[in-house]
Amino acid sequence: MFKDYAVNGVFDEMFQESGQTRPHYDPVFRQLSNLDQAAFQRRRRMADLAFRNQGITFTVYNDNSGVERIFPFDLVPRIVPAAEWQTIEKGLEQRILALNLFCKDVYHNQHILREKIIPPEMIYSAKMFRREMIHVSVPNDIYIHVCGSDLIRDRDGNYLVLEDNGRTPSGVSYVLENRSVMKRVLPSLFESYSVRAVEDYPFNLLQILKELARHPVDDPNIVVLTPGIYNSAYYEHSFLARQMGVELVEGKDLIVDNNHVYMRTTAGLRRVDVIYRRIDDDFLDPLCFRPDSILGVPGLMNAYRCGNIALANAVGTGVADDKALYPFVPAMIKFYLQQDPILNNVPTYVCADDKERKYVLEHLEELVVKSTNESGGYGMLMGHQSSAAERAEFALKIEKDPRNFIAQPIVELSQHPSLVDDHFEGRRVDLRPYILFGKKVIITPGGLTRVALKEGSLVVNSSQGGGSKDTWVLEEQR
Repeated sequence: MFKDYAVNGVFDEMFQESGQTRPHYDPVFRQLSNLDQAAFQRRRRMADLAFRNQGITFTVYNDNSGVERIFPFDLVPRIVPAAEWQTIEKGLEQRILALNLFCKDVYHNQHILREKIIPPEMIYSAKMFRREMIHVSVPNDIYIHVCGSDLIRDRDGNYLVLEDNGRTPSGVSYVLENRSVMKRVLPSLFESYSVRAVEDYPFNLLQILKELARHPVDDPNIVVLTPGIYNSAYYEHSFLARQMGVELVEGKDLIVDNNHVYMRTTAGLRRVDVIYRRIDDDFLDPLCFRPDSILGVPGLMNAYRCGNIALANAVGTGVADDKALYPFVPAMIKFYLQQDPILNNVPTYVCADDKERKYVLEHLEELVVKSTNESGGYGMLMGHQSSAAERAEFALKIEKDPRNFIAQPIVELSQHPSLVDDHFEGRRVDLRPYILFGKKVIITPGGLTRVALKEGSLVVNSSQGGGSKDTWVLEEQR
């Protein structure tokens, strides 16, 4: 099935060149080469059946053929050597520290604005900057407790940070389920490797949440707040609540009384200490944000400001993952930590800047244009794959609201073998590691490798037809 596999001039995760595997992939390559097509297809059907039986789905909102789908799973694992992971880990820890210091600063002393490292108008015009959070203290001065930073590799194999997701990052349930299914359908692949475990993520997340309790409580009452069954990540919300042994609640299950939050139960009201919320700021509290929200809890922000409830992630963290502020993260690292970035950004043009906007409008065909506050692959123009009409439409959008757009050069993502019909072909991948920040920073070894299953596509999001792989981080060889 590898017979006609082509490297295609990009960085290939498994092959140094056509027919020559990278050393850490040798055992996997040998075992996969010994499987015939029928045996591999049988295992793929087993994986699909496991996902279907467990209800592991995601939602596509803009597809008329049906919204709920099984998450496509690719059986060829992505392998990250220990030395590579060590660099990634250090870079991500550095980044989460800087982003948290930035959040604390912009909602309190604003040193970074006074020093003109970031133009103040970029902060105050950010859609997710919450003036309601100015001078509001948060537990342990930590704003981003759970972060998913998306990494890609360029033609030379260098890891670059594509974006940070510091509000309600999703996908970690697929990391855990991918590993579970992989062990069941292809257990022999693990025999030649010492792969670092990912199964302790729910335990680590629970400890982070317990640390947030605002008052001394031996066993704080923690809940996961979900928008409900129609949300694209509802499976994950229920999965994490189940794994942590805490209640999964919707806004209607909670009530605020005398600036304390309570959960409705069959035995009466029970006080809540910590909410792991999977609802965006806009919908959290109709008395403070969107008055038409039926997903949130009226009065929640008052209870939060009074210090009677803890939220993860904190309200207002969206300012740190605004794509127009992403280009300033290296400057944040330098300003707050006095260090050079370990992981570099992708070069980015901010359309709010007159000079950079002019360049973007003149080079739309060569760039990827993104809306600063969209996610899931929505609100994006892939210049090289777009029509003249689409580029003209985006040019009008940029001119009308330049603050809402950034642009980046088209980076040829690394590729990885994926099964296509009866053979393997290269498909583009990225990597979303998951970072937990409490008394210490914990980075789950690996993360979600997303795959662009369409030939030639650079868009890996599940909502745009992407799938995922199990990601193996190898133990250091002694």
